[in-house]
Amino acid sequence: MSPKETTAWVDLQSHAYYMSQSHISTLFDESPNRFAQFGFTQDNLLLDLSKQRITDETLRLLIDLAKERGLSTWIEALFNGEHINDSEDRPALHTALRTPKGVKLEVDGVEIIEEVHQNLESMEAIVTKIHSGQWRGFTGHSINTVVNIGVGGSDLGPLMACKALAEHAPESVRNLNVHFVSSMDGSQLADLLSHLNPARTLFVISSKSFTTIDTLANANTAKEWLKQASDDASEAILVSRHFIGVSASPDKALKWGIPKANQLAFWDWTGGRYSMWSTIGLPIALKLGMKGFREILAGAHAMDTHFRETPLEQNLPVLIAMVGIWNINFLNINAHAILPYDGRLSHLPAYLEQLEMESNGKSVTRKGEATTYNTCPILWGEVGTNAQHAFYQLLHQGTESVMCDFIVAAKRYHDTDNSELKHQHQLNLANCLAQSRILALGDTVIKDAESAPVYKRYKGNQPCTTLLLDELTPHTFGQIIAMYEHKVFVQSVIWDINPFDQWGVELGKKVATTLLDALTPDASIEAFDASTQGLLQHISIRNK
Repeated sequence: MSPKETTAWVDLQSHAYYMSQSHISTLFDESPNRFAQFGFTQDNLLLDLSKQRITDETLRLLIDLAKERGLSTWIEALFNGEHINDSEDRPALHTALRTPKGVKLEVDGVEIIEEVHQNLESMEAIVTKIHSGQWRGFTGHSINTVVNIGVGGSDLGPLMACKALAEHAPESVRNLNVHFVSSMDGSQLADLLSHLNPARTLFVISSKSFTTIDTLANANTAKEWLKQASDDASEAILVSRHFIGVSASPDKALKWGIPKANQLAFWDWTGGRYSMWSTIGLPIALKLGMKGFREILAGAHAMDTHFRETPLEQNLPVLIAMVGIWNINFLNINAHAILPYDGRLSHLPAYLEQLEMESNGKSVTRKGEATTYNTCPILWGEVGTNAQHAFYQLLHQGTESVMCDFIVAAKRYHDTDNSELKHQHQLNLANCLAQSRILALGDTVIKDAESAPVYKRYKGNQPCTTLLLDELTPHTFGQIIAMYEHKVFVQSVIWDINPFDQWGVELGKKVATTLLDALTPDASIEAFDASTQGLLQHISIRNK
């Protein structure tokens, strides 16, 4: 059954007709207790939905829709390892990657949790060896720099975590520098290598398939850089001392030259954008230590437990997902701004862009039929205080309706006597609360605003969610990321799409391969369209 054929969807359409005429400021006037109605907590997180254009009736109907779509059954299927990634005929078991030791989960005849923890122990052995100075380069010197080479999920998640949680790194490992390279054009890597010591640099090649062109191009460049720096060392020695491979395709990693002893494995049921909980998280463990990495896993598992066991009416991932459904499918809001008011979370918008748009950017249902409703909105974002000087003009006075997620920590710098730092955080909090207030309520928050000239008026009525965490720690970080993962899954269930494949990116990779030959001198280009032919000819002329 199409979601549009459910009773709740039809009821929501009727309800939306009236709610679309409402202003969020009016909803506050009618129900001053909205924060108590629409504030929800889980451990150290508070989700405030009171500045969304919703009522109790809206939430009731949205939960009815989730029930009609069989959400609870789908949640159990996710955790039990059923093959819900139907286009690739495999489970999506990222939740297993953060499940505590001792829990039993057999999938396709394999005890999954036991294997997960064996992999974690292998990763811990490598982390310990590097942190203790026992991993040595071709000159015998210890490693003091790690460069992660990956792209997409093999880059964004670890990069985001290392930036967000750097201050939680123990003193004993802060002398280890961790860098990330993802750009295919080579400029990012070339600039980095010019500042590094080859004898003390270790490369982590992170690639699920170990065939990703972007990643392997950078890996080969790194290998050549090492060769030029070490006249007498063989390639086998250089690779064994300066490369680690993290992949679900160990044979391909071995063929590239990385010995089995330098490999960490994960599974084909681990989607790239869901993989930082696996051995892809090696850079995180190197940056924070295994203790910090395990705290991230524990935070994510706490959210998993909440998602699986909490009634839908109080379930944070379900609530944030269903309010998103309301905005997208019933209020016709198809833009979503991610606004962390915390510089440590500067990479969160990019991470969520990939997580949501690669997962749910689909227009075909699980049954292979074209959708007759909108799915994933366009996501973008920036650290809030920077965004205020970039695109908030559009949010406040533009023609687009935009839903906004504000993310901020209540506490920071509480363990210091530096009053200026504490004041800065108060200023940051004030900006976060003020911007979400004006976006939702408009200039009704200002006395006599109606007398202002029209170009100074703020219409408001932009729906805003605030995610307030007690403070940013490895545990709360894990909670936040897992919450957004589950939000994506809930929305996929409502829309009847598969969030765990990404066929939309495959054709471009194939066509790029065919164009490589066309870029060689005197290549035939007649098979291409007129635009591509013209561009190829222009490139050829400029390279003569």
